[in-house]
Amino acid sequence: MTHLLVDISAHGYGHIAQTAPVLNLLAQRQPELRITVRSHASTEYLKQRILYPFEHVHVALDFGMTMFDAVSVDVQRSLAAYADYHAHWEQKVDVAAEALRALKPDLLLANVPYLSLAAAKVAGIPSVAMCCLNWADIYRHYAPEDVGAAAIHAQMLDAYHSAEIFFKFRPAMPMNELRNGRDISCVAQTGIPCRQQVRECIGAADDEKLVLVAMGGIEYRLPMENWPTTPGVRWLVPEAWDIERDDVTAFESLGMDFRDVLASCDAVLTKPGYGIFAEAACAGIPVMYISRGDWPEAPYLVDWLQRHGVAIEVHAELLQDGEIGRTLEMLWRKSQPIPPNNTGALEVVETLCKMLP
Repeated sequence: MTHLLVDISAHGYGHIAQTAPVLNLLAQRQPELRITVRSHASTEYLKQRILYPFEHVHVALDFGMTMFDAVSVDVQRSLAAYADYHAHWEQKVDVAAEALRALKPDLLLANVPYLSLAAAKVAGIPSVAMCCLNWADIYRHYAPEDVGAAAIHAQMLDAYHSAEIFFKFRPAMPMNELRNGRDISCVAQTGIPCRQQVRECIGAADDEKLVLVAMGGIEYRLPMENWPTTPGVRWLVPEAWDIERDDVTAFESLGMDFRDVLASCDAVLTKPGYGIFAEAACAGIPVMYISRGDWPEAPYLVDWLQRHGVAIEVHAELLQDGEIGRTLEMLWRKSQPIPPNNTGALEVVETLCKMLP
């Protein structure tokens, strides 16, 4: 049986959101394919996104950047972690290569842990990378200009170059140093609009707007219990926030797929992230977003969403006092452009089918 090994970063939800549509389409094309997923994400969350059988190896393959919260990078801790991670790089690659050999995959698909790619080269296993970013570019954005940081960056970039192809999903960072980069369309799993069902579940009137609050896979809680009431607006928020208000409902209590909830709303409040931006744009859902500071991917995500969706930045101080009614009104007055081309998964799968035995 042909065996595909899939390594997914668990730095937020975007890497899974990109990978799941590829695996779902590939499994349709090759139903006998054996899929193993290595990721630090929970099996439960992976199964919400990957709709076909897979084996899960729960392991952290990378750490991306260490975060204070969903929008703030702990630069010093991150740089120290990378220095430690690369201290015995060759030995680390050899150990990872042995682990790969034990799994006996026919192909490695990485989004986008680079140690896996370096190990695949040593183990003689073909590999493909795909993402809207790579950790070499992220690291270099924050790293000092010294010999040690340059050596770490070179090892990271060399690992990415070892992949036969690096698919760059739009919207992507430029990643101009990748010799094996290939630009492709965006990838998104869009939900089914169930607006009336949601309204009935939460007791919303027909003229009330539904706004989803989804800050991504890294915690960033908003003090919504202190917000004033926004007339005509009902909020859908994470259950973990434990907010008790008549105009607030935990979206998990709806018993619906998250993508269906998103597609059923009138707007989403979030931070710049690939998964939520792509899925909102493809579903035609307006977006309010908070700045991610100096996160180097953010300008490319925002520029793309401004061209392919409806979006307004909301300042952090407004999210502390909740005075965002006027921002919502401005958002809803904007005209909706034509949704972006969502064929990235198909483009990757066509290549993978040619590479798999």
